[in-house]
Amino acid sequence: MYDIVIGLEIHVEMKTQTKLFCGCSTKFGAAPNTQVCPICLGLPGTLPQVNKEAVSLAIRAGGVFGSKIQPISQFSRKNYMYPDLPKAYQITQYQEPICTDGGIEIMRDGQRVMIHLERIHMEEDPGKLMHPEYEHFSLADYNRSGIPLIEIVTKPDLQSPEEAVEFLKALRAQLDFAGISDCRMDQGSMRCDANISLKEPGTEVLGTRVEIKNINSFREVQKALEKEVKRQSDLLRFGEGDKIVQETRKWDAGKGRTIPMRSKEDAEDYRFFDDPDLPVIQLTQEQIDAAWVDLPTETAIQRRERFQKCYSLNLDEATKLTEDAVLARLMDQAGQGHSDPRKLATWILTEGLRLYRSGEGFRVDASTLLALIEKIESGELSHSAAKQVFEVLWEKGATIDETIADLGLKQNSDQNELTALIAKIVGENPKAVEEIKSGNGKAFGFLMGAVMKATRGAANPKIAKSLIEAEIDKVN
Repeated sequence: MYDIVIGLEIHVEMKTQTKLFCGCSTKFGAAPNTQVCPICLGLPGTLPQVNKEAVSLAIRAGGVFGSKIQPISQFSRKNYMYPDLPKAYQITQYQEPICTDGGIEIMRDGQRVMIHLERIHMEEDPGKLMHPEYEHFSLADYNRSGIPLIEIVTKPDLQSPEEAVEFLKALRAQLDFAGISDCRMDQGSMRCDANISLKEPGTEVLGTRVEIKNINSFREVQKALEKEVKRQSDLLRFGEGDKIVQETRKWDAGKGRTIPMRSKEDAEDYRFFDDPDLPVIQLTQEQIDAAWVDLPTETAIQRRERFQKCYSLNLDEATKLTEDAVLARLMDQAGQGHSDPRKLATWILTEGLRLYRSGEGFRVDASTLLALIEKIESGELSHSAAKQVFEVLWEKGATIDETIADLGLKQNSDQNELTALIAKIVGENPKAVEEIKSGNGKAFGFLMGAVMKATRGAANPKIAKSLIEAEIDKVN
């Protein structure tokens, strides 16, 4: 067994309307090469200007993680030639980043441990290459060129793939809460490079470091790190440690393995030098204070523990709710006015999460959600009817009463009406009745389902259950 040593470099797209050095839009999903200009392409003779909003968000990120904000920072040119970087250098911060130090707490063996940050610096994103299947050419989309990023670099404090994922989730939650980034990994606004090496237990001598590049989901981060740990462990165990070389590898999710991408460059290979077109960034305390207005003071772990305590949630429920700023704020807003916050949390994490994951934002506000659940508890709506109402509220934003009326879903507790309907359903399903009498509980569920289907979910479940039992008792 070997000790695992992991450090992460996380690229996060800041939530600005325009790019880092020009006025081009940062909107996601536009047609290729419709959001570009000579500046973000780096054409000769152009002069970049720093986006003040991006600088403010970078300062804000430093505040979230307890970093030191540097009064003076500087942009550099990182020289290399990639097809998606037409000017052959990337503008980034090298020697003088905007933030240093700081950290994020995670849990290890039941105890809080600090994962320390080395630096947070700003840089521009390059473009994106597309490789059409069965074609002998590639296409370049430069809409991403110049998108403002912060790169968050950790010290090698992480000791397992699971810890790496927990750290990333805590980091994403904090950035989301502070309004710095939406951290949509599916849209490339948060990407992770992982540096990993192994060492003999009890020694401080690290093995050769390998980088895995551009992993874009938590699940793939864990799988890629697990596979790389196994690859390096196998080589060391069989005396082939010399085959572990300093290199950049990429994660092939389809084949479930890391594969060589290129030899790992050192900083000197990039020939960094200060960008002569961009002035030094000098910050005043007033600018830092302004960027920190309304900065969240609660960490991801503190928020999760508060949810467990205040709302009587288990660890899994509290974790799911606090990983997303929208869900957590909704729970906080609605939970204060509900006598059974756990029931509320269950609704958010089932019906709410199902629709939330299919689109943008949570489209039902806290007061509407509370009113809907109140109608279930008062018996005015069955649970299945409430689901239908919730879906319409989500799509159309109408009021609850209007929606109930439009759908004809007001709870039906009319015993005479239900008795006639249930007598008909029981009479039409003698096999189900026979199975119920022989002890098959599933058959009873079949009859309940038939009643709910016939009433479009409007039948009062308690009354319907009682009437079905009474009708079955009549059958010899």
